[in-house]
Amino acid sequence: MNLVIRNEIEADFREVEELTREAFWNLYFPGCQEHYLAHVMRDHPDFIKELDFVAVSEGRIIGSILYTKSHVVDEAGNKMETLTFGPLCVHPDFQRRGVGKALIEHTRKVAVEMGYPAIIIYGSPHNYCAYGFKNCKDLNIANAEGKHPYAMLVLELNDGAFEGRQWTYHDSEVFQLDPDKVEEFDRQFAPKEKGAQYSQVEFMMSVRAFIE
Repeated sequence: MNLVIRNEIEADFREVEELTREAFWNLYFPGCQEHYLAHVMRDHPDFIKELDFVAVSEGRIIGSILYTKSHVVDEAGNKMETLTFGPLCVHPDFQRRGVGKALIEHTRKVAVEMGYPAIIIYGSPHNYCAYGFKNCKDLNIANAEGKHPYAMLVLELNDGAFEGRQWTYHDSEVFQLDPDKVEEFDRQFAPKEKGAQYSQVEFMMSVRAFIE
């Protein structure tokens, strides 16, 4: 497969939103909200345009990754800026063919060049540990409640950046979505049937799990 990774441009926006909707529909819960997140994220102050990329094959966008600023704070109140990606998606017809890996590896190199120390995400360890992500507890990073979620994963770009201190992670407020606005936005797209599937059960188990 001939794959080109390039920055997203404004003309791509709706195609990426349609792709994102197709990739996430019914994955974590009936329907999805990730396409709306992509829509509102681009105008948010935390959005990082330099890390907004699409994967293109034969003129068709088949993958997308978007980043926002996040940060961690240590016990003394010192703040360190970090990165968070998501939505990261690949069209179902092209999954398990290295597209997501290519997007992660490409943007990782750009993030290193930009001087960021780490990428912190919520995701399935099964999907991301192969790229070097570790559980947040291994790097002394907790959520706002002081817990270590099973699905909170960290990729160090600067080895030792978190060493010797305890940290609390804070992501962008752009992730706090209004369900009514999600539904209103979704009505702009072709109707799709909402339904239940096993991945939703697995997701709910993951988000409720913590590392002690």
